[in-house]
Amino acid sequence: MPCWYDGPLAAFDTETTGIDVERDRIVSAALVVQETPRSTPRTTRWLINPGVEIPEAATAVHGLTADHLALHGRWPAPVLEEVARALAAQSVAGRPLVVMNAPFDLTLLERELKRHRASSLNAYLGAHPLCVLDPRVLDKHLDRYRKGRRTLTDLCAHYEVELTDAHEAAADALAALRVVRALGHRFADRLEGLHPAELHTRQAVWHAAQARGLQAWFARTGSFEAVDPHWPLRPELPAAA
Repeated sequence: MPCWYDGPLAAFDTETTGIDVERDRIVSAALVVQETPRSTPRTTRWLINPGVEIPEAATAVHGLTADHLALHGRWPAPVLEEVARALAAQSVAGRPLVVMNAPFDLTLLERELKRHRASSLNAYLGAHPLCVLDPRVLDKHLDRYRKGRRTLTDLCAHYEVELTDAHEAAADALAALRVVRALGHRFADRLEGLHPAELHTRQAVWHAAQARGLQAWFARTGSFEAVDPHWPLRPELPAAA
């Protein structure tokens, strides 16, 4: 039997109107499925017209304008239904889901499902919870003393993974999937004995520790920025009184 990093994997990514998971919207999403490192990836893309203004700063990142989305995008509700069902299908099939910086993409998806479907990701998953592999969390834990940034672009350079058309959802998803495969091979002595479900549980602990370390660093530098320790989903903020 091949190790999990040589077996079936899926990857999910989004492009958005900004970086606030509570207020921003998804404008594109992609799901990439690959059975083995040598098999051809199967890609599903979604384009959403969010019905809100697209900030220039967001367009500068992913290239999607309000005019383009109005012409080619679909309304959010049916797209989000398709996305949630597609992710649930990966869980039913037993494929781990690679999500770079999972608390961002999955929390934003969760908020969008509540906004447009009055539902949640767990409602679609049912008895088959996601098994998430987050290359950012894995890399920070397995190579914690390496200096430098750990964006997807940085990880691709470090693990010698080609990234073309960065900030296009399908390209980013495929690159993240390949980073996880490369990371698995590089740290095989520490990972091959762990089932992806066990890795999912451990990543929640590792991310919380990483968040505490970053929070302490912010405190030492006089920053008041808060770091959320939850992974892979951030809890919903309490409603204002």
